[in-house]
Amino acid sequence: MSILTVKNLSHGFGDRAIFRDVSFRLLKGEHVGLIGANGEGKSTFMSIITGSLEPDGGTVEWSKKVRVGYLDQHSVLQKGLTIRDVLKNAFRYLTDLETEMNQMYERMGEATPEELEQLLEEVGSIQDTLNNNDFYLIDAKVEEVARGLGLGDIGLERDVHDLSGGQRTKVLLAKLLLEKPDILLLDEPTNYLDEQHIEWLKRYLQEYDNAFILVSHDIPFLNSVVNLIYHVENQELSRYVGDYETFVQQHEAKKQQLEAAYKRQQQEIADLKDFVARNKARVSTRNMAMSRQKKLDSMEIIELAKEKPKPQFHFKEARTSGRMIFETKQLVIGYDEPLSRPLDLQMERGQKIALVGANGIGKTTLLRSILGELLPLSGSVVRGENQFLGYFEQEVKGGADETCIESVWKEFPSLSQFEVRAALAKCGLTTKHIESKISVLSGGEKAKVRLCRLINRETNLLVLDEPTNHLDVDAKDELKRALKAYKGSILLISHEPEFYREVATDVWNCESWTTKVF
Repeated sequence: MSILTVKNLSHGFGDRAIFRDVSFRLLKGEHVGLIGANGEGKSTFMSIITGSLEPDGGTVEWSKKVRVGYLDQHSVLQKGLTIRDVLKNAFRYLTDLETEMNQMYERMGEATPEELEQLLEEVGSIQDTLNNNDFYLIDAKVEEVARGLGLGDIGLERDVHDLSGGQRTKVLLAKLLLEKPDILLLDEPTNYLDEQHIEWLKRYLQEYDNAFILVSHDIPFLNSVVNLIYHVENQELSRYVGDYETFVQQHEAKKQQLEAAYKRQQQEIADLKDFVARNKARVSTRNMAMSRQKKLDSMEIIELAKEKPKPQFHFKEARTSGRMIFETKQLVIGYDEPLSRPLDLQMERGQKIALVGANGIGKTTLLRSILGELLPLSGSVVRGENQFLGYFEQEVKGGADETCIESVWKEFPSLSQFEVRAALAKCGLTTKHIESKISVLSGGEKAKVRLCRLINRETNLLVLDEPTNHLDVDAKDELKRALKAYKGSILLISHEPEFYREVATDVWNCESWTTKVF
């Protein structure tokens, strides 16, 4: 039975077409991976099927009484509620049923025999619903999912208003999983999860009985949980049965077949045109030439999709820094309370260090303390000499109303407009993206604008906080190559082992010095 049916969907922004006559069908229990390069329209598709965006054409039909759960990272969390309050709200419909049932019990004392029979039947029905949905195990379920996604480390009694963007997303994801809807819509759910919690989510989705649509650039994760791939490319949506690896093989074979057919047709067209040109003037061969011309005119021309610009990241390198990058002595990081035991850390020129470990233990806080953006609770940090810093922050506020050109030009005013456009194009952005406001770009396109600003500054020390979040496969591979080639020093936070293992000379597991208990 079809849960969701999309027919002849078309949509665009201004003169930029995103979808053209796209159809899609989701069946009960299907685990779908929605993939494609940055800016192809994956998040737009999610917005359309959830009703938050009206398409230009086509229809979106959900089956009746289907419960849809969408991981919307822009949801507002009410100040004054704790994490536990928000998670328990996932069972609001069950607590409302319990309230209704208790009211029925109160009415039973004054009910007539006929009314009593009716009330007992309704109470029995509600009681069955509560039992079937494990209503009396709510607290245990909340604890289990919170622990699985690392929310227990933050503290379930913490006010949601005080959380970072990443922590907020984890709360919304936990609430969504607890609601256990008929269909889950997940847009980049692993962006703010560390390895241990990604592993937990992987197991959860593998065992999930209901349907889900997953947008993710984390290929090992995606590959392990989906059984269908829908690929968004050139305003089309193509269906492939199997996991991501199967898709890659089938897509490549399809591409090669199309290229072979295109070459054969181009040769045939050239031959026909040549025959027509040579024979149309002769009386004896004119009819044959006209016949060939008709064949040309009626031919359905095969078109190859334009190759998307692939990003090229080349970090500009400044003169060599001093031998010592930083040294900490008895450094204790944190805000109101310590996040670490006293730390004696050292980094030397040429080291490429990956900071790994669970979310919420202070990896970003350590970076900010080393850079002097945050005062330590105690101890000291000494930075070396001749450092030219490039810093990629995980969350950046402001600048959304600027165009891509304005954003980069403001940082490099000596460049010409042509040079700014060329720099953005090298990062894999098209002319339409380059002229757009940053606010309308996808998460991956925004990251590419920030990387453009970073690679065009001369640096000898890169500090990168989750740089791969939102980046598509090509951009991730190219960033990995560029960081391996970089001659300077790197301090990197990442939750993707397949990314940082090839870049890092050293891996520091921050769980070994955190004050957080696991």
